[in-house]
Amino acid sequence: MRTTLGLQPGVCNLYAMNLLVLPGRTLGLCDTYVNYDPSAEQIVEMSRLAAEELARFGIQPKIALLSHSSFGSDDTPTAEKMRKALALLHERHPELAVEGEMHGDAALDASVRQLVFPNARMKDDVNLLIFPTLDAANIAFNLLKTAAGDGMTVGPILLGAAKPVHILTPTATVRRIVNMAALTVAEAAQNR
Repeated sequence: MRTTLGLQPGVCNLYAMNLLVLPGRTLGLCDTYVNYDPSAEQIVEMSRLAAEELARFGIQPKIALLSHSSFGSDDTPTAEKMRKALALLHERHPELAVEGEMHGDAALDASVRQLVFPNARMKDDVNLLIFPTLDAANIAFNLLKTAAGDGMTVGPILLGAAKPVHILTPTATVRRIVNMAALTVAEAAQNR
């Protein structure tokens, strides 16, 4: 796929983000379809690309690096990967609002985060969820999409490709196909 599509200058990999428009909030979830077990370096690149994409939608990105561990409570490989990614993000992209590693409830509810980790830098609810593995991201997206009922989805949005191209899944509704076609056309028009 990378050789056919090409990568944006300076980008090393492709990633996928799904947007879920829920009552009262819009969430981005990464990586829902491309990288099974992204490295800390890939998580950094994916977070930056996803934040840029959210900003194009007019949404100020607030990023949570998710884990079963919460702010150092466990030292498993995925928790350590998310902590390493956080340190790299703070070092390389200090302009990004990012916090982690944390549980999903602490990401979606700032009051839970403040209770668990009073020294958290971010005081707001997040809108961009970065998962440690494809399994976690895909499962969470499909659960939230189904539980939210009428929540509109946009995606999977392919991040990092040199050309405007996105992914359609077998369960894509007509509405999602129209959304993705419109997004791709708008991106193509911007690239002229």
